[in-house]
Amino acid sequence: MEYNYYNSLNKMVRIIAILVLAIDVTMVLGQGTRVGFYSSTCPRAESIVQSTVRSHFQSDPTVAPGLLRMHFHDCFVQGCDGSILIDGAGTEKTAPPNTLLRGYEVIDDAKKQIEAVCPGVVSCADILALAARDSVLVTKGLTWSVPTGRKDGRVSRAADTSDLPGFTESVDSQKQKFAAKGLNTQDLVTLVGGHTIGTSACQFFSYRLYNFNSTGGPDPSIDASFLPQLQALCPQNGDGSKRVALDTGSVNNFDTSYFSNLRNGRGILESDQKLWTDDSTKVFVQRYLGLRGFLGLRFGVEFGRSMVKMSNIGVKTGTDGEIRKVCSAIN
Repeated sequence: MEYNYYNSLNKMVRIIAILVLAIDVTMVLGQGTRVGFYSSTCPRAESIVQSTVRSHFQSDPTVAPGLLRMHFHDCFVQGCDGSILIDGAGTEKTAPPNTLLRGYEVIDDAKKQIEAVCPGVVSCADILALAARDSVLVTKGLTWSVPTGRKDGRVSRAADTSDLPGFTESVDSQKQKFAAKGLNTQDLVTLVGGHTIGTSACQFFSYRLYNFNSTGGPDPSIDASFLPQLQALCPQNGDGSKRVALDTGSVNNFDTSYFSNLRNGRGILESDQKLWTDDSTKVFVQRYLGLRGFLGLRFGVEFGRSMVKMSNIGVKTGTDGEIRKVCSAIN
């Protein structure tokens, strides 16, 4: 009798422990978001976002990388709460890392259409997360299921954008910033791999082409045969706003050629090229390239996984936040 009592008690303790662990994992990974959150309250939400992204992309392909980066920049500051969408002096949108972001009109368009059929139901933060996924899809990348259920934040400060990794940062500094958001080294390489689409302005990398670190010459990590091409695109003291593809030869295709370019010394941003010169990140670049001797990883699949992980950073749910009527203003 005593044995049965303690046996039952142990089983109960184990069950409680499992339930606590499950709740803890949900809080860490899901934070209240789930796939199909709007399936009954606004079943057309995801299809509206997807068709809106596709429509805008057909007339302006630059919105795809713009939306992908916007989601990244949103999540790293105040969490994935749509705070980057808010207009006004001193908001995140006005901070130097964000002034060249593109695609706000896509989010506004999708929000307007969704509000017409499901007023006050779908958050701007969710629309941005869905649009980021659909931007990969329209550039021939793989899709993934996006957990939704985020609320929109009410705080947006330019000063908070210091959390964003910069284009000159060391790999160690990048890893620290990612780790602070619960993202590991593989996530870092994977998410920066989003640079397989889009462009950068000359002002963010031309310093590598001429008098790098006051050496009188170019950054030695740049492939010597590629250097004249970059110098022609970004002449010394030239137009710093001129745009150059981050993934030479494959600017509008979501593929692994970005990693091939890093291997060949053709990374555009200094922080990107360092992913190849640092051993801790190089191994993941090699795995995405399927190089002999390295356990292969499928970039498209891992990108979706890392995006889901990133999209749950600091998510606001329940009463912690709101559903904005328009994405550019707090209610």
